[in-house]
Amino acid sequence: MCGIVGAVAERNVVEILLEGLKRLEYRGYDSAGVALLNDEGDLKRIREVGKVRKLTEAVERDGAPGSTGIAHTRWATHGGVTEENAHPHFSSERVAVVHNGIIENYVPLRKSLSSQGYTFTSDTDTETIAHVVHSMLDNGNSLLEAVKKAVTHFTGAYGTVVIDKADPDKMVVARSGSPLVIGLGLGENFVASDQLALLPVTRRFIFLEEGDVAEVTRRTVTIYDKSGERVEREVVESTIEHDAGDKAGYRHYMLKEIYEQPAVIRNTLQDRIDNLHNVDTLFGHGAENILKQVNHIQIIACGTSYHAGMTARYWLEEYAGVSCSVEIASEFRYRKSVVHENSLLVTISQSGETADTLAALRLAKELGYMSALTICNVPGSSLVRESDLAFMTLAGAEIGVASTKAFTTQLTAFLMLTLSIGKFNGLHEETEQKIIRAIKTLPGKIEEALGTAGVIENLAEEFADKHHSLFLGRGAQYPIAMEGALKLKEISYIHAEAYASGELKHGPLALIDEEMPVIVVAPNDELLEKLKSNVEEVRARGGIMYVFADVDAHFESDDTLRVINIPHCEDITAPIVYTVPLQLLSYYVALIKGTDVDQPRNLAKSVTVE
Repeated sequence: MCGIVGAVAERNVVEILLEGLKRLEYRGYDSAGVALLNDEGDLKRIREVGKVRKLTEAVERDGAPGSTGIAHTRWATHGGVTEENAHPHFSSERVAVVHNGIIENYVPLRKSLSSQGYTFTSDTDTETIAHVVHSMLDNGNSLLEAVKKAVTHFTGAYGTVVIDKADPDKMVVARSGSPLVIGLGLGENFVASDQLALLPVTRRFIFLEEGDVAEVTRRTVTIYDKSGERVEREVVESTIEHDAGDKAGYRHYMLKEIYEQPAVIRNTLQDRIDNLHNVDTLFGHGAENILKQVNHIQIIACGTSYHAGMTARYWLEEYAGVSCSVEIASEFRYRKSVVHENSLLVTISQSGETADTLAALRLAKELGYMSALTICNVPGSSLVRESDLAFMTLAGAEIGVASTKAFTTQLTAFLMLTLSIGKFNGLHEETEQKIIRAIKTLPGKIEEALGTAGVIENLAEEFADKHHSLFLGRGAQYPIAMEGALKLKEISYIHAEAYASGELKHGPLALIDEEMPVIVVAPNDELLEKLKSNVEEVRARGGIMYVFADVDAHFESDDTLRVINIPHCEDITAPIVYTVPLQLLSYYVALIKGTDVDQPRNLAKSVTVE
């Protein structure tokens, strides 16, 4: 599942389909394909594993004109990343289907269809749609009626588009749980999973509602609701500019992505947190055999992802019982290192294309690491393809350069890895269940933390004339302080440093004065009293502090201490929860500073050069 584009016209639509796929590339995918009906009545399909560029080259090489066609970028769910599993899927060289979503009852459907003589050429759930529709056509139904009857057999989610070689001038689309939009042209009509794909050809759209089935021809669009009644849907004139996504009413992508974190963490956990026993499902084929042998973990990453790795080290050593090293990829590449026996290399990257991290992975293979796992947000990226194992975070497209939801989903992934390795190293069941309960409550805790936005927006005004700041944290919150400092410097251009609180006396205290705001991360954990002593050291030297503190930590605000109360959470998930208010602080300070929040100067979203 990922991106869908379809068109029916009097002209060749192949360029429209390919351009639509390109505009959906930001979403992430692992393969792409197109199926076209030409004037001679032939149905031709071209599919490629990899980027849309490869598909475009194949289309140019092989030739595939057509006035009716469908195209798709696939993010694998059922079945590996292969050409055979790429969309569109066929049935008897007559029916072609593209599909977003999951057909949950595809296994019994597959068995039934096989008994009827249908042959499956892929491992996907989508191919069952093509065969069910074909079976309905064989019973004498029109394409519209065939799709209407077919969807009654499906359990799960689908946004699907079907074309029929025997009825070449139409598409039939159906929506249940996965969005589809119809684009209206002059003597031609279109369909897509996102209106952004169709902006070059139309600004007029019909958004299908849950349960709708529609027949789309060159000049007509006929829609039926879930009860089978014909309905009219509003035509919406789009005024949006082409961006790789919609701000959904937020002022900036960054703010939107901050507020998406509860949802994307739920997505990352869905069907995984209750399926921890099936390690191969979580991390890839052969994962269990690899993870049970791990004696050491070497984490390699850059920037924000490096901070995720530093946080994970605390969890992996305490709960999983394995030693762990964390290193910046650009440093790892250029020094001689010792590879521990049975050592697992873990790379982290939002894009999966970070040049230094990718180069470090390739070097690690030469050095003799037992295996390589990547934690990544983009299926089909270089890191995913070249690693032995992969855990895909489901953060969705992250447009803002300053990473937010990618970071917290990376941390969520590391919690899953900690539990998976811990079970092989004697993690007590009681501790495991306590961690699982904490993880399940995490999205709700983040929603509570987002409730601090108003308070943070107000105090951000005190940073308007500041040029330097200091972040402090202890234990697993030290990397979170580092991440907070990185966010502030990235988008507000305020110089920010982070220190482990115990290091104050070893240099940073020399910087403390009323012009140096000090931001403190203070959950109610076993290091709280030590942290309070560090706070007093700053106060004694005239520093102004902003303390993000657990409601039970008993800090009180005064002229030199601003307390932002954070909802109580379990120690193991506190680093993720405390990340959110620090993101909000950087965002609101950047607004006051008047900087470009989503595209800060000198920075790029995906760093693909050394």
